[in-house]
Amino acid sequence: PISVLKLSGELDSSNVGRLEATVASVLAEPPERVIFEMSKLRFMDSAGISVLVRLAAEVKTVEIRDPSPIVRRVIEITGLTGVLQVEP
Repeated sequence: PISVLKLSGELDSSNVGRLEATVASVLAEPPERVIFEMSKLRFMDSAGISVLVRLAAEVKTVEIRDPSPIVRRVIEITGLTGVLQVEP
């Protein structure tokens, strides 16, 4: 099974709880792949990265689709391109 989550706006410590709750429900029956559609996500800080890293430890593939340039840069700077599958 595959789960697709669409993120928009900003993802930071003030609102990451919503994503954590969604991810927890997805992990109730862990899919093989989780896809994050991020074309409308304008900003992500370490709180968002932390959720992605924890999820990557639980499922076979975490795919990031169409990240904005700033989100792509955050993923690259943190060295997670080997952990997260980033698609154009």
